[in-house]
Amino acid sequence: MAHWLFKSEPEVFGWDHLVAKGVSEWDGVRNYQARNFMRDMAVGDTGFFYHSRTGLEIVGIMTVMATAHPDSTADDDKWVCVDVKADRPLPRPVTLDAIKAEPALSDMVLVRNSRLSVQPVTPAEWAQVLRMGGLT
Repeated sequence: MAHWLFKSEPEVFGWDHLVAKGVSEWDGVRNYQARNFMRDMAVGDTGFFYHSRTGLEIVGIMTVMATAHPDSTADDDKWVCVDVKADRPLPRPVTLDAIKAEPALSDMVLVRNSRLSVQPVTPAEWAQVLRMGGLT
């Protein structure tokens, strides 16, 4: 099982939207590297839900429910999406500032390439963020 981080603007599609929807396509991604990461995902992989632009924090955990398939919002079949489901919120959201201040997370993609909307998270990074968020 792999771990990922998915970024979305909370006013466009935030954690509460995913919770209300149940299962949703993670659509609208138009970056080749992010698309390729979604192609690598497997059912059961887990991901952090990160509020970008407003909030700048990891707020919840979700699970990949369907592997990469054509993105229904794209006119071109080169774009794919995965289906995700909200699992649980973090007891304490983990801010970008807290992540940047944590030496164990200095190599995290979120720190090095903050613009990438879908990105991998290593097992050590996953565990550290869970601790910071109050889940371990």
